[in-house]
Formats: sequence, C-alpha cells, structure tokens
Amino acid sequence: MRSGIVLQEKYERNGWPSMPRPDLKPPEGWSLSLITAVNRPRNHRLSPNGSQIAFFWDREDLSDLYIMPISGGWPKRLSTRRPPVAYWDDEVPRWSPDGQWLALTMNRRVYVVPVEGGLPVKISSFSNESYAAAWMPDGFHLLVMAERDETVQLLVTDREGSWPTALVTDAGDVREAVPSPDGKLVAYTFDPRGDPNRRDVRIVEVETGQTRILAGAPEQKDLWPRWSPDGSTLMFTSGRTGFDEIWLIRPDGEGLRQLTHLGCDVSEPSWSPDGKQIAITVNRGGAYDLGLLDIASGEVTYLKTGKGVYSRPQWAPDGSFLTVEYESPVEPPDLYRIALTGGEQTQLTFSMLPALARLPLVMPEAVKYKSKDKLEIPSLLFHPPHPNGAAILYPHGGPSSQCYYEWDILTQYLLARGYTVLMPNYRGSTGFGQEFEQANYGQWGQGDMQDCLAGARYLSALDWVIPERIAIYGASYGGYLVACCLARDPDFLFSCGISKFGDAHLETSWALCSRELRYYTEKMIGHPAKNRDVYYEGSPIYQVENIQSPVLILHGLEDDIVPPEASEDWVEALRHADKTFEYKTYAGESHGFLKRATQLDSYERIERFLDWYLMPMPRE
Repeated sequence: MRSGIVLQEKYERNGWPSMPRPDLKPPEGWSLSLITAVNRPRNHRLSPNGSQIAFFWDREDLSDLYIMPISGGWPKRLSTRRPPVAYWDDEVPRWSPDGQWLALTMNRRVYVVPVEGGLPVKISSFSNESYAAAWMPDGFHLLVMAERDETVQLLVTDREGSWPTALVTDAGDVREAVPSPDGKLVAYTFDPRGDPNRRDVRIVEVETGQTRILAGAPEQKDLWPRWSPDGSTLMFTSGRTGFDEIWLIRPDGEGLRQLTHLGCDVSEPSWSPDGKQIAITVNRGGAYDLGLLDIASGEVTYLKTGKGVYSRPQWAPDGSFLTVEYESPVEPPDLYRIALTGGEQTQLTFSMLPALARLPLVMPEAVKYKSKDKLEIPSLLFHPPHPNGAAILYPHGGPSSQCYYEWDILTQYLLARGYTVLMPNYRGSTGFGQEFEQANYGQWGQGDMQDCLAGARYLSALDWVIPERIAIYGASYGGYLVACCLARDPDFLFSCGISKFGDAHLETSWALCSRELRYYTEKMIGHPAKNRDVYYEGSPIYQVENIQSPVLILHGLEDDIVPPEASEDWVEALRHADKTFEYKTYAGESHGFLKRATQLDSYERIERFLDWYLMPMPRE
C-alpha cells in the first residue's frame, strides 16, 4: 500500500468482546436484511427533449447507469459494471445535446454510451484519472477534467477518445466546467494554489485558450457557474456575504450583482428555458426547500417546503415541470416530477419497501444546546417510541458537512430498538453561516469536541435517558471526534464509542490520504510543516492512556479519504495501552461501506456492541 504497510481483512480484539444479548430481539417487523435492502436512485439528469431521465442506481453492489421515461415505467440499464460510488461523492450523467449519448465516469475514467444500446466506451485513456465530462454544443467534442502534474486540468477530447487538447493548465484545480451556448467560451470554478480557501469563477476562450477571472478574491469562495439560455449572463453562488447566495455577472466581467438576500445557503441553481427564473434549493436548518427565483425582482416563490431534502432540480424544455430528488428521515430517496402549475408532485421511482412502509419511522425534532463556551449548537433529536434508557450521540462527518433531514435507515433501526439519538451540528458544520463553518479552523478536536461533550450532557438531562448509558458513534470526521471525546473527556461521559473509518493521528492521515483530501485538511488547519502544534494538539492518539471505555473500530481497506492505516495506527496505540477494543477491516471497501455484505456485518457488530456495553433495558 501507499505506506508500505500490508493490511489484510481481519478481526482483532483486546479484552473480552461484546456478547449478543439473549434478552434482546429486533422489534417486530425489523431486521438488518430489511434495512440494507433499500436501493437508492440518485444523481439524475433530464434529457434535452424532456422525455427521459438518466440516473445512477445503487443496487446489486453497483452504481450503474439507468434511463427511464419521464412518464414513469421500468428503467433500462445502460451499464453493468460500474463500481459502487458513495452518493455524496458522485457526479451526474451527462446527455449529449441530441440526446443520443450519455457521458459518465467509471473507474476514474470517462466513458460514453449510446442511449439506444451498446456498451460504454472509454474515451480518456490519456489520463490515469479523469471525470466530469461536459458536452460541447456540437455534440461531438467533450470537456474532460483530468489529473496531471498534481493539478486538475481542463482538456478537450471527442466522442471517439481522440488525443486531447489542453484548455486550462494553470496551477490549481478546475471544477464544474460548462460551455457557453455557442461553444466559444467555457466557464469553470478554479481552486488556485496558495490559497486553499479561495475559489474563483473563471472563463476560458476555446479558440485562443486565454483565461480571465470573473469573480474571485483571497479567502473568497465563488463557484457553480451556469450560463443563461441566451449566453448573455452567468449566475454563480458566492459566500462573500457569509452565506452562499446567488449572484449574476456578464461574461465580460461587468454587471456584477447579488440576486438573493435570504441569509441562508442557496444551492443547485438551474436556469429556466426562457431565462426568467432559476430553480434553487434553500437550506433552512438542514431542510432543503425547493424554490423559484425571479430574475427581475430577486423574489423567491417556494414550491415545496418541510422537513426533507429536495435536490438537483431540472427544467422541462417547455418549462412546464421540474424533476427533482427528494428524501426525508421517513421517506427514502426517490425521483419526482413537479408541475409548475398547481405544484402536483408525481413520484417516478419507488424505493420504499412494503415491509418497511408498515413500520413506524421517527421524524427528528430541531433542538439547540449550549457548548462549554456558550456557543449554541443546533442539533436534531430523535425520540424513540419506546425508550430503552440508552442514548447515542452521532456527530456527522466532514467536518464541513451537516446533519440534515435525510434518509438514515440505520438510525431508524436503532430508534426502533429504543435508543435515543442526538445529531449535533458542532462548530465547523455548514448551513449556519461562514463564521460558524470556520469556527474550528486551526483547532480540530478542540471546540468541536467540546460541542460533542456538551451534547452528551444534554442527553443525560433528558428524563428518559440514563446518564451512564450514552455512546458516541461517528464516521469519517465523526469517527475522529469519537477518538477525541474518549481520550480527552475528564468526566468519562460516554460508556462506549464506535468509529467508522475515522482517524486519531492527523499527521499520518494527512500523509497517506488522497491529494484532494490533503488540500481539504490544509484548508482548515494548514500544512503540518507550518502548523506542527495544531496537528499534534488535534491528535487524540497522544492521550490514548486516558481512554476508559471500550471502542469498536471499523474500516475499509480501499479507503483513500481516511486511509486504513489511520485505524491501524490507533489500534496499535490502544493495544499498547491495554485498552478494550474490537477492530474489523473490510477488503474491497472504500470510504462509506457501499457493499451490502459489509453493511450487514458492520451493522450487526454495531448493534451487538451497543446492546452489550450500554446495557439498555429490554422492552416489556
């Protein structure tokens, strides 16, 4: 592997392992096989003529490409071997302008596949890693982003995979490239070297290769450029006012103006065919509402609101409807069509299993509590129908992410077993403004850890929770916070901890993760050569002697976001300190546990671990 350390799939433990509870059974109607059987259609795109939807579908341990009529019906499968990809880290398929081809990324290469039938054909053999193809207006050439020389460059190739022409090779990374309607210009997001907290909106002339900055400044994030249908205007999102709002600018750099003033994050903008409106999603405390933004007035009309998540709005060519994706804590992700007149919502895919639809699912309550320094922490609290006296603090990953009103079936299973669940949006979370999002910059594992400890105290004050029966469970950065809390809490608030692909030693994780994740880390806490103290103080591996509670550690061996050596490093320290732990690795798994066999095995271990170490009360 990258480190020269050979890791193999294994199970290890130090101390007696958790035992199955003979007095506890899954609630009636529930099983792990049921909750891992829900498939996820996602990342859709409407065809140019509005007759079909292309989307990826997570099923059969694959994330293959499908198409289906906009009127509904059985989907047609266009790929058969696309490996599983985490839904939060995947792209969308791209239709050619004539609707006859689709471009997609598979195994870190760009492919095209004919819609009427045929195998996907690789067109980017010229690069070890390429993705996010965008069709040029001629329907033959494509823009491809490819990693070369420690940068992400913008290249032009064609449907036959011809040797590419370099379009943008500046020092930095190209993101989200979109051609103008006439194909003469390409707008793109650019991450320049030297300022990891800066993102520019730039333009390149296709014929000359000349580039210019449309919007950009030090420590300012401008992104998501989108051309108006007539090519006269670009919209983009910018965080320069403290939240991600919609801005407009002309291709010559003139006419810059802020269009929305909502005081919350606006995302996924999509122009209407007539150029008079923009479909947007608006993040309100973790609920993503669907709205229409009027270009002339800047006013927003909301089509759909509530405790759920609308995403990826796409316009019909005649402007009569939108297609969207929707999910909530009680509804799995599916594709929908929403009429612009009357707002009728028609479901196109059906992921809810009949056996699951009969079971009671829990909608969370939005709560707030104060951390050690009095900072208010917005959170989601799930109250089980039949509390068992035990509770779980569940910090999200990221850290620049958010606990929101999403579908999380494992949480619903734990609620059915009687566990109370609190999901805190600790400092560093997105969705609450730039100041809150950057509140843990330069101090990972400090204030955000205190926010989690305060969450445990909040749980212990609930009438139905026994203070001695609280666990902390997290994945990725959430797993890192598990290590921080167990190693640095003088009050030992947690009876046990579960870390899924987390880390405990920031320097080694920085050294071993992917290039993109190194820059992500440096954006928030700097380079370890310049900020050695920050990395040291943020690494709970140095306080492993303080851990008093058992910990379950789970990691995939193909993870390049949090490298598996991170857990190996922590386990070695735990073993040396003679701490109680269980440790399971999974061959062939990346960041996220995407295979059903892994999900079943890891969920069973989590269930048994919580039942044993929290010793919840059996249901009467």
